[in-house]
Amino acid sequence: MIECQIGALRLIALTLSTAVVLAGSAMPSNAQTPPPVVPDAKMLSHSIVDGGDIARLQKVFAKARAGQPIVVAAIGGSITAGAKASKWSLNYCSLVGSWWQKAFPNTAVTVVNAGVGATGSNYAAFRAERDLLSKHPDFVVVEFAVNDAASSSSQPAYEGLLRQILSQPQQPAVLMLFMMHEGGGNAQAFQVPVGKHYNLPMISYRDASWPEIQAGTFKWDDIEADQVHPNDAGHAFAAKLVTSFLESAMASTSKSDISATLPAPLTTDLYQFCRLYMPNAITPTRADGWTLNDKNQFIATQPGSIFECDVEGTSISLMSWRIRGPMGKVKAQVDNEPAKVIDDWFDQTWGGYQTTDLLASDLDPGKHHVRVELLPDKDPLSTGNECHILGIAAAGTGR
Repeated sequence: MIECQIGALRLIALTLSTAVVLAGSAMPSNAQTPPPVVPDAKMLSHSIVDGGDIARLQKVFAKARAGQPIVVAAIGGSITAGAKASKWSLNYCSLVGSWWQKAFPNTAVTVVNAGVGATGSNYAAFRAERDLLSKHPDFVVVEFAVNDAASSSSQPAYEGLLRQILSQPQQPAVLMLFMMHEGGGNAQAFQVPVGKHYNLPMISYRDASWPEIQAGTFKWDDIEADQVHPNDAGHAFAAKLVTSFLESAMASTSKSDISATLPAPLTTDLYQFCRLYMPNAITPTRADGWTLNDKNQFIATQPGSIFECDVEGTSISLMSWRIRGPMGKVKAQVDNEPAKVIDDWFDQTWGGYQTTDLLASDLDPGKHHVRVELLPDKDPLSTGNECHILGIAAAGTGR
């Protein structure tokens, strides 16, 4: 997560709040600047999946007009984190932040980039408080249409993330952004019903660009650097879709009240109430063969190593590191629930990523016992049996 203030064009802070840095998230210095692809009126129109209720946006506009500081944020995967943008200032989140600063030059605008590569809303729901909500955002772009599974299984965590943001006391405005991977695919069909339930503005990069790519108006490579990540032109394209909507919302004279309460959940409120147990905040009841390193990870290399601890929640997940390296398998279990075998060997070469594997759900409220055992079995191509526990995530806490 990166935070900076661009008021009066001054960089105030630049901090990295996560130890997870992926090779795929790096911004290459030798990236080529592609020709601009500017969305025309037709593309802008196609991009608007739903205009939603703009009452919260109007509240942010009023705050900015009054010269009060505002916080503009985005949470998502590696696209939001700026992968393949040649400069930090050219990722879509930074460009949207710059639009706010230009629109309100007498207002201090702080931009919070809470993108973490190769992660979906199933991790974002757990880290939202740390990386996003603690910064008290006024406007948030939520981007997980590429990293979330294109199935109903991804809806509960996505909805929980939205409910966490919308329930904040400052009543932040939320805009849902749907990016795409090569072939025009994404999880949009499963995220739109959630957005409609909360009457949120929804903008689709896919709906604006994919028909034009199919028609030959421009090519995939004109806006994309690889199978997933936009290049500079693609980031600018995405930012333009967002800011064009903001411009129309700012010019709107429609008025509506912000509801004091959220509607009942469409799927569940399970992920509205989460806790992220980082390794240095866990007191193991047993840690045979496991050590806490200076990167805030519990690591074991010898088969038979056992880690145990107690956490609270009704749904519990294990976070571990997966990479093409000397990685092994663990058997993880909550209480007497069925055990799950997790393989941390990764067959790709572009880097590693943090996994969030669900171990058990529909548990009774209260404390539950987690047991992780390093197994002798491993992938034939792996040269070791390592496992790195990056944390334990619990949902359904304090419901």
